[in-house]
Amino acid sequence: MDKVYLGIDVGSVSTNVVAIDANNRVLSKQYIRTNGQPLESVKTGIKNLKNDIDGKYIVSGVGTTGSGRQLVGIMIGADVVKNEITAHATATINYVPGANTIFEIGGQDSKIIFLNSGLITDFAMNTVCAAGTGSFLDHQAERLGIPIQQFGDYALRAQRKVRIAGRCTVFAESDMISKQQFGFSKEEIINGLCEALVRNYINNLGRGKKIRPPYVFQGGVAANAGIRAAFEKELGEKVTVPEYFDVMGALGAAILSKEYVEHTGHSTKFRGFEAADIAFTPSSFECSGCSNLCEVIKVEINGETAAMWGDKCAKWTNSVKSI
Repeated sequence: MDKVYLGIDVGSVSTNVVAIDANNRVLSKQYIRTNGQPLESVKTGIKNLKNDIDGKYIVSGVGTTGSGRQLVGIMIGADVVKNEITAHATATINYVPGANTIFEIGGQDSKIIFLNSGLITDFAMNTVCAAGTGSFLDHQAERLGIPIQQFGDYALRAQRKVRIAGRCTVFAESDMISKQQFGFSKEEIINGLCEALVRNYINNLGRGKKIRPPYVFQGGVAANAGIRAAFEKELGEKVTVPEYFDVMGALGAAILSKEYVEHTGHSTKFRGFEAADIAFTPSSFECSGCSNLCEVIKVEINGETAAMWGDKCAKWTNSVKSI
């Protein structure tokens, strides 16, 4: 049977599961809403994946990334566990060669990654402000009574320009309500919001950095045509949205697992599709190590700590023995 490599990206909003062949061709792709249950969403993804590839291919490598990467890595037996920056950059380098700047906006955070000749030269992340993220846009679409799938199309139909304050979710929502009261249409307000969020993104993450084309826009929010158009207007350049824009992190993890196995010659640690049936015991506690007071999630298997996450400084995350 032909070899297949799996990539799993576990985020706060979505869990993405992919399978690629030895030529990085996508054989299976899943975008699953996490809904606050990362373990269950991964189990669902593994079971669906089994239906797609079990008996047809042999799993030769597995990679995980995202906020729940360590837990999932232990759960399924990952060969590589990588951060989101490395995973997203790896996918872009392989699927959009020549790209110099990556705009990645997910459900609850955003990133900008700078490349040069296929190498990461710099990056910045915003995990504090929710303005412009998928969850914020979902909320605004619901408030306006518009399906999120149509949000971007509304922006493109705007006839007049209206400026929305986008530096904060509170200011943005307040300004949108104000503009509605002034009589601006939903299309105009949504277009103004898209432009404001892009200005906020570039001013915050791109401050003091040289942003160079070609540009690539990925993450769940890249499905929003209004945000993409706002990027192109602000930058004066074309912005490419890859075919697999919504699962690029998972694709990067899969490619990294393939490269690792090929380079080392090691057999995969994959536990098999039965990993979906492993029982985990989750718990949480508040870390008092600093003023952030992070809620740390701990997961145990048979009384032993398998993974921890949720701490901004990674103190607890890194305290668990690497797989």
